[in-house]
Amino acid sequence: MTTGGFERDAGEFARGARALVVLPDTGGSMRDNDARLEETAGLAAAIGVEVVGRMPFRVRQARPATLLGSGQVDQVKDRAEEQGAELIVVDGALTPVQQRNLETAIGCKVIDRTGLILEIFGERAATAEGRLQVELAHLDYQAGRLVRSWTHLERQRGGFGFLGGPGETQIEADRRMIRDRMARLRRELEGVSRTRGLHRGRRQRAPWPVVALVGYTNAGKSTLFNRLTGADVMAEDLLFATLDPTLRQFSPPGIDRAMLSDTVGFVSELPTQLVAAFKATLEEVVSADLIVHVRDIAHPDSDAQRADVEKVLAELGVGDEIVTPRIEAWNKIDALDPDAREAVLADAARRDDVAALSAMTGEGVDDLVAAISANLTRAHRRYQIDLDPADGAGAAWLHAHGEVIDQWMADDRLMVEVRLAEPDYARFIQRDA
Repeated sequence: MTTGGFERDAGEFARGARALVVLPDTGGSMRDNDARLEETAGLAAAIGVEVVGRMPFRVRQARPATLLGSGQVDQVKDRAEEQGAELIVVDGALTPVQQRNLETAIGCKVIDRTGLILEIFGERAATAEGRLQVELAHLDYQAGRLVRSWTHLERQRGGFGFLGGPGETQIEADRRMIRDRMARLRRELEGVSRTRGLHRGRRQRAPWPVVALVGYTNAGKSTLFNRLTGADVMAEDLLFATLDPTLRQFSPPGIDRAMLSDTVGFVSELPTQLVAAFKATLEEVVSADLIVHVRDIAHPDSDAQRADVEKVLAELGVGDEIVTPRIEAWNKIDALDPDAREAVLADAARRDDVAALSAMTGEGVDDLVAAISANLTRAHRRYQIDLDPADGAGAAWLHAHGEVIDQWMADDRLMVEVRLAEPDYARFIQRDA
């Protein structure tokens, strides 16, 4: 695949390529090494790469030239030859120099975590907007690596003294082409962002509250989204199964209509290029009335994944300045053993901002819906409304848009005590005006 006329830094590697996953453990991580290797292997599998070996290494001091020590590089080379690996996936960030030196020393293609995630996003983006975002992110990543991507041009350097050779000139020209293309992409995405803003403005004038599902990739957001809305968004046991955001309406108790947004899953060390590029898409999260953080509570690194999601939300601007109400949906309780399940259910029962559930089986989903409804109606006020008993349409409207607490007859009038949002009350009073 080419991006805007430029060769991908990682290059094309065919589906089914054999790969080694290498984990440089530099210390200080909250994560279990086995879980980290499992996740990276899952990322590789998401684009059809066959992982034939996993090699964790303790790196006490990162080498500027290769990140790994020379003995560790030799071990990777021997294992690659033994397993017939065509690709080395390094679970970490590599500088262009480190990437080039490792490829030279090992004798096969090397890709780091950022390049791998960009490769997945490039393959999965289904909409025009998603493809624009991925292309922008990839060009940003590629711009600093032209010294590696264009080695065939470096060989063209001639004897023109301090002016440099034609290869050097070509690299600078291509850097300008990348910068120009990135500028065009940013302008197009600004247009997308304005369009989304107009759509949000229309929804807010409706007014319909927006509930955004966020969470670590593969936490079960799309499965939960489908169960709540009856949609058929792709939901597979696959990292980054869905990239493009989806909006559907649903009706929690006491609310006429709300919009549910399913967003791209987050991941540890999500490339900064992608966070920046996907801001247009993730603006739904920033403007949401309620955020539901879906967690895979059965995962051994569930707490670390939660921290990663919170970090990305902070980068998006959903932090101290924007205090959006949040609920945690502790998903996949069906995958817990009986003792762990009992502990999770007891912990969730003690908190009013947590619902323990299984999006797959449906257990506990009603508790989440009730929590969503309680949050969205928290600012509602009680009103006592005097209705003509024959006004069936008015009574039905109150039941559809609010929470009817009580109703009784008084002097041939139907008295209805209802909890409503102030804008809905104003709409009801003005309906016959």
